[in-house]
Amino acid sequence: MSVRRLDRAVRALALPWDPAERPAVTAADLAGLPGPAQRYLRAMGVPGRPRPRSFRVRLRARFRLRRTGGPLPCAAWQYNLADPVVRVFVMRLRVAGVVPMLGTDTYLGGHGRMRGTLLGLVPVAEGRGPEFDLGELATWVDDACLLAPGMLLTPAATWSPVDDSSFDVTVADSGLTVTVRLTVDELGRLLDVSTTDRYLALPSGPVRARWTTPVDGWECVGGHLLPARARAVWHLDDGDFCYVDGRFEDLRLEVPPR
Repeated sequence: MSVRRLDRAVRALALPWDPAERPAVTAADLAGLPGPAQRYLRAMGVPGRPRPRSFRVRLRARFRLRRTGGPLPCAAWQYNLADPVVRVFVMRLRVAGVVPMLGTDTYLGGHGRMRGTLLGLVPVAEGRGPEFDLGELATWVDDACLLAPGMLLTPAATWSPVDDSSFDVTVADSGLTVTVRLTVDELGRLLDVSTTDRYLALPSGPVRARWTTPVDGWECVGGHLLPARARAVWHLDDGDFCYVDGRFEDLRLEVPPR
């Protein structure tokens, strides 16, 4: 999957960008947050750096289209912007090891959309509507938790205590509101992110279910902390469905949209 395809999709949105430098996050910016949240932000190296306005990252993974099928090789790139809240995710799967299936997820202005094509020409999947709106915003928040938590230090985000090892982050955008729960260890390292503000598309229709992105260790790559293993799991009444299993690479912060 070429990053050029992502860049073309982002440029087509004509997103705003203010190049002015911004002040670094200070201890005072963290003072009113729950204790576990402060540990987490310190562990992620947020204090002392400006709040990121955007990031771009690559994902290499094994992807399952359905619970009964085998995993497919997946290469993906994504771009997230903080103001306005935007997410663009493009991926390529190899069906039967040969036929490329291209997918694009977007969120902009409170609207989410999913599209899938074979060979970039034949439509095979299309999703939009309230369920996709909410789910794409929840995914944007999850992305920020894993890759650039400083993006969540904004008036649109509310940080709420839960217990000594977890806290909630609620984000409002374009009339939508989503909440994710973060669980951290004693050093503040993120263990899991979970939410019920996402819908799984089933043949019978969309089903709201608990969705998690557990973290199996952390590693420093290019000066950034990244999950050593990236997974996405649906927790359903008849069992769990892990449909993404891979790793993030080449994380870059402060990438202008043009």
